[in-house]
Amino acid sequence: MTTSPLRLGISRCLLGDEVRFDGGHKQDHFLTDVLGPYVEWVPVCPEVEAGLGTPREAMRLVGNPHRPRLMTIKSKHDHTEAMESMIDVRLNSLQTLDLSGFVFKRGSPSCGVERVRVYTAQGMPSHSGVGIFAKAFVEQFPLIPVEEEGRLSDPSLRENFIERVFCYRRFQDLVQNGVTKQALIRFHTIHKYLLLAHSPQHYETMGRLVGQVGGYRLKELTSQYGEHFMKALTMKATVRKHVNVLQHIVGYFKSRLATHEKAELLGVISDYHRGMTPLIVPLTLVKHYVQILDVGYIRDQVYLNPHPKELMLRNHA
Repeated sequence: MTTSPLRLGISRCLLGDEVRFDGGHKQDHFLTDVLGPYVEWVPVCPEVEAGLGTPREAMRLVGNPHRPRLMTIKSKHDHTEAMESMIDVRLNSLQTLDLSGFVFKRGSPSCGVERVRVYTAQGMPSHSGVGIFAKAFVEQFPLIPVEEEGRLSDPSLRENFIERVFCYRRFQDLVQNGVTKQALIRFHTIHKYLLLAHSPQHYETMGRLVGQVGGYRLKELTSQYGEHFMKALTMKATVRKHVNVLQHIVGYFKSRLATHEKAELLGVISDYHRGMTPLIVPLTLVKHYVQILDVGYIRDQVYLNPHPKELMLRNHA
């Protein structure tokens, strides 16, 4: 799938490390047992690394949601400066590790990605904040896919995050291997149907960029392309868009199929369209014919195999 290690940051408690304020952990078995064999985890616990110890007094965000303070709940001790000092050092170290994604602990005042409680001086909460470390990470690494472990229990969100992680690793490899005009064009070509399944509009914009590859500085063009590429993949891949892609792919070889083969293939695509079967069913049949008929252009499409099949990410209806 990739030519470099798939290295992901993760909140340490999700690996089962007992680093939470109460001395416990929040191990996520999908992350450790299912995804774990395919990635190299880089564990981070901002509060422990800021020197706050385990166990420790519980903390929360207080004040302006856009720039809150990190305060202990009972003693009202302000740990914001300690956290910010740690963040500066830690982000610099993460810069060298070439991360392809990060899984954060939901709701944490240091690691929550969204809807983190921020309290007013009078103790009234609003779900409008972002964990201090998570906010700084996203600002410094805007293209790196991030997600909270709680949202990964949703099959479609899980699939989207892991797909983005593998795609970002491929983009990193493109850049690090010394991108050329031909390499950028090929990268765009093999991701065509995956991009169309997410955002035809972004795909068209990126196509225009690639079409101008001779008129721009390659480094600038690649940077713009990467921003559109990762943005496109955050768009929801709907059933309708998947069906459109499948029909396009089938158009490359359906004239070479026997009548009953064609009917079977179009039938399973229709079943998927009506919600009667998961995406993996028509995809498996499509991949079978692509191999049998040796349809090279389609065989090379990332859409057919965006992540290891063992993760079973396209099995939900």
